[in-house]
Amino acid sequence: MRSLFLLMLLLGCSHQVRIVAPTAVEPRVAHESKARNEMVTTQGDATTRAALSLFNKGGNIIDAFVAASFAISVERPHSTGIGGGGFLIYYSKEENKVYAFDFREIAPLASSSKMYLNKKGEPQPLLSQEGALAVANPGLVKGLFDIHQRFGKLPWKETVLPAIKLAREGFPLYEQLYEAIDDRKKILLHDPEAKKTFFTKEGKVPLLGTIIYQENLAKTLEIIADQGSDGFYRGSVADAIIKTIKQKRGILSHRDLKSYKMVERTPVTGIYKGLKIYSMPPPSSGGIHVIQILKMLEPYNMKQMGPQSADAVHLTAHAMQRAFLDRASYLGDPDFHPVPVNELLNEGYLTKLSETINAPKAIKASDLKPVPLPYESSDTTHFTIADREGNMIASTQTINGWFGSGVMAQGTGIVLNNEMDDFAQKIGVQNLFGAVGGQNNLVSPRKRPLSSMSPTIITKDDKPFMALGSPSGTRIITCVAQTILNAVEFEMPLYEAVAATRIHQQWQPDILKVEAPFLAPEVEQELKERGHNVVHERLGCSIQAIKKDKAGWHGVSDPRGTGLALGIN
Repeated sequence: MRSLFLLMLLLGCSHQVRIVAPTAVEPRVAHESKARNEMVTTQGDATTRAALSLFNKGGNIIDAFVAASFAISVERPHSTGIGGGGFLIYYSKEENKVYAFDFREIAPLASSSKMYLNKKGEPQPLLSQEGALAVANPGLVKGLFDIHQRFGKLPWKETVLPAIKLAREGFPLYEQLYEAIDDRKKILLHDPEAKKTFFTKEGKVPLLGTIIYQENLAKTLEIIADQGSDGFYRGSVADAIIKTIKQKRGILSHRDLKSYKMVERTPVTGIYKGLKIYSMPPPSSGGIHVIQILKMLEPYNMKQMGPQSADAVHLTAHAMQRAFLDRASYLGDPDFHPVPVNELLNEGYLTKLSETINAPKAIKASDLKPVPLPYESSDTTHFTIADREGNMIASTQTINGWFGSGVMAQGTGIVLNNEMDDFAQKIGVQNLFGAVGGQNNLVSPRKRPLSSMSPTIITKDDKPFMALGSPSGTRIITCVAQTILNAVEFEMPLYEAVAATRIHQQWQPDILKVEAPFLAPEVEQELKERGHNVVHERLGCSIQAIKKDKAGWHGVSDPRGTGLALGIN
């Protein structure tokens, strides 16, 4: 892992805040940018430049979004790709309206709630994490195509060209991709196409800086550029996907691919400190719980406590716990189970939850009980874009774990997702990210698995204020909420809000994770004395944020990872 330096910055208060500083190899200038017109923050240098190139050609924000989506599929094949899916939150300044689009993967028609249990009814986690049985019906290409048909300006083909060029000409192997290849080499080396693409002839992980070429993926993208979404869901590409799945004893079918549909949904909303927050609704749990965490903390004078003080961390951890208990209890695909969105965001309900978090000692997971609702009802990537008109987009996309299922559709360059692991194999069983599964998230044909992806847009007085999101499974929710808390409650500059130490508590497992640079020793000691089980662990979040300022846009790509914030003046 790249080294992280600790800086202690005073941010207009008496409390010291620990900040992640980029290394000399990746200076802060690459992670932060200010511009008057357009701004793009992504996890990839080539991806950010691909999006900006569409603006330079006269394209609009949706053209840039599509270009970034295809380019990041090439540049971060371990995190996302056309074999996966995602969500988009889109703020149209002219309409003063926020759209939410769900192009999440869907369980195959032949799936069932007991498909990952053995004869004794015990879960078999690897079946939903590795191999063809872990693959859900991909939605990314259909989502991009349908959204572009509705809002795009330039010809569809123009939006795919930067990705085709990147796949064909290649890019240097960077540290995060190296780590992912090395981590998943056991399964990848069993796949002929993955072995050819990501390893040396001797079956070794290439040296850092080695150019990674993806010629088969370039050819697939050319077909999609010419034929639109039909180039993925029908014809030779679809044939290759299904042939590979059948050879590896999976259940995805041609009928699944042909029947995929994107869904437009109503964003979840909440008011925090006078700002209006829009985020992704179910089947994402992210938006609901980002708002819940912020609303539970709002009544407390967090600013006076100080960022990263023991009191502030103690309360924040309890708010996170409460939100994740609700996640396990109530969330799922709203097309299959009623999800009580209004009740979970009800002001009275959140006031009751807020009262429960102010306990003197750490609340043990086993002692935490649901509060009655009022009655009416892995790895991943994220990028954020804003334009000169004031439009904003926040999109989180994924193939789930590193390299998804570890299966590549032969001859296509497509890494297929392992999104079936986001379902509950059995009630109460934890998935790859430790999230506890509930009744509403059991596998069912055509069902979308529960997600933590939290693309979020914030407005102030009906004007653009901020857009952000992150990868990293269940940690997305807490990383996004803390960044908003830092920027709004603690009034940190955007770079410091993104780079500050983060914590994570998700009810089960009952531990308080603290990311480097760690909290002050005296703070951690006080938290332990209050009963928190503090552990040091990398959270994996990579916030991509854009905030409106007087001069235009302020963009920050998380200094914890590779990425580029870049704008147009």
